[in-house]
Amino acid sequence: MGEIVEPYRIKVVEPIPVTTRAQREQALRRVHHNLFGLRADEVTIDLLTDSGTGALSAAQWAAGMAGDAYAGSRSFYHFRGVVRDLTSYPCVLPVHQGRAAERILFSALLTPGRITLSNTHFDTTRANIELTGCQAVDLPCPQARDLDSDEPFKGNIDLHRLEDALRGPDASRIALVILTLTNNGEAGQPVSMDNLARAAAPCREHAVPLFLDAARFAENAWLVTQHEAAYRDMSPRQVAEQAFRLADGCLMSAKKDGIVHIGGFLGLRDRSLAERCELLLIATEGFPTYGGLAGRDMDMDAHGLTEVTEPDYLRARADAARHLAGLAREAGIAIVEPPGLHALYLNAGRLLPHIPAHRFPGHALACRLYLEGGIRSVELGSLYLGSEDENGAPVTAAPYELVRLALPRRTYGLGHLNHVGEILAATVKDKERIPGYRLVERPPLLRHFRCKLEPIPH
Repeated sequence: MGEIVEPYRIKVVEPIPVTTRAQREQALRRVHHNLFGLRADEVTIDLLTDSGTGALSAAQWAAGMAGDAYAGSRSFYHFRGVVRDLTSYPCVLPVHQGRAAERILFSALLTPGRITLSNTHFDTTRANIELTGCQAVDLPCPQARDLDSDEPFKGNIDLHRLEDALRGPDASRIALVILTLTNNGEAGQPVSMDNLARAAAPCREHAVPLFLDAARFAENAWLVTQHEAAYRDMSPRQVAEQAFRLADGCLMSAKKDGIVHIGGFLGLRDRSLAERCELLLIATEGFPTYGGLAGRDMDMDAHGLTEVTEPDYLRARADAARHLAGLAREAGIAIVEPPGLHALYLNAGRLLPHIPAHRFPGHALACRLYLEGGIRSVELGSLYLGSEDENGAPVTAAPYELVRLALPRRTYGLGHLNHVGEILAATVKDKERIPGYRLVERPPLLRHFRCKLEPIPH
């Protein structure tokens, strides 16, 4: 039946904007060469994020019509029941998105001077931790450093460094451990169930709570069933249930593997902690039975959390990522291997060796993809992770200079992916002429979202 057969029919369509190169050049100048500033109607294929950009199913839209909200909402009890069945966490607090869950949990659990450990903290997770006066420490596994290897679980946490930290001189300062599934900060690579179980054991021994950042729990579960021998005969749903049961709680942006446009939740076992979080929820998000969401969003999320673990859906998503990876390789662009599900990560540093890290080769490639074909993506390199002095001289650089092509769920078909492949090939032909960039304005926090840049002429 072909390489990719999406397990759904299309019932609603949206026109795609088609722009000229001159229009795209003007748009880039207007937003000071920051792709986050572009309007949606200036983008042909939007691979900036997979968060809140997926297509809802007919069942989700139908469920939304019956939604209600506020005190005692029917939608909440439906939503809570689905989350409890999936995660086993008795306390479920709805929130409008994942970073709200982060803020509430960290405000309730962290005090200044404490430490959090992770396989890799995502950018907003790190920011919310640092806003409490705490330190976020990443412990990625050694295999993550080899971008070209086929090692299937590069998202794992380094178990030896975790043990050393839990037994070390700063052990009393460690407030919690967060495992991100899949590991978005390490190119969307999955975490094995063996690694999760072996991380949970010392956390229990040292009474340090273990939380999952479960935004892409189903995609992680699918990759476990494909690559971890002990789980090959299990369904993604069964693997996900086991993963949640190994942790003390989770925070989730449902805009990813809930396949909804807004929403999330905080799941907790500790009822005392849940009570503290609930007070913060009421003060900043909404009543505990809606958490800032409309009832329709909770009902749509409840259906999405069930649909997302269906094997046919996950298989088609993996096929799409694999197809795009093949197009990138054919174009001569190295990627982080092996490709995951939610995104493809291009190795911009290797493609553009003439651009030094402090001139942001990843951002340079992302801008060129937009200029060439209206494709919006995002840099994950030294603009995101590095630093410079007041004169623009490098202080720290990211370990890798990457560009993420995020794949919205149930949104783009084979023809769209082939267009991306054509633009990748066209970009490579002229790669020596791609300029670097300099910062002209930088916010003090999460600078990549709001900074202003300009190209450096050859």
